[in-house]
Amino acid sequence: MPFPTLVTFGPNGFEAYARLRYIPDPQRPGQKETDVDLPDDHPSDSEQAARVLDVLAGFTTTPQECFFAAWEGYPDLSLPRGVPLFEVPNRRFALLRGPLNATRAFFADKQPPAYVWPADRRWCFTSDVDPHWAGIGAPGAAIDALTVAPTFDVVPADPAGAQPFYY
Repeated sequence: MPFPTLVTFGPNGFEAYARLRYIPDPQRPGQKETDVDLPDDHPSDSEQAARVLDVLAGFTTTPQECFFAAWEGYPDLSLPRGVPLFEVPNRRFALLRGPLNATRAFFADKQPPAYVWPADRRWCFTSDVDPHWAGIGAPGAAIDALTVAPTFDVVPADPAGAQPFYY
């Protein structure tokens, strides 16, 4: 799997994929993220990720046993001593394990986790440092539930297709 797809959508093989847009997609070529006007009460990336993970919790049989990966390059991340590390091309991550609801406490006021997946591997949430969105691979019913939820902006996506990016 190509590096950009792996870090933005996770592994292939899920029934459906989507993007959680932390901010709206660019409206014109060459647009910068700093050109986007957001309301003062716009939720942080971590809060939006936590809301999506709350919905995904209903689509796993193992919400008490999940894996979280944090990119070791996050400047505000303090990792427990001796945490295992794993690598994909161009990135190295710390691997944490625990109940899904632990993401809120651990990643509060930080970047969202780079990867989250339950032990039953029913879905995968990815949030790379570069794009303005997070990728989700999951059963179709989970993606459907996410795209109609009013508390965040999720749209269907094709990992093999071109994705919008700011410059």
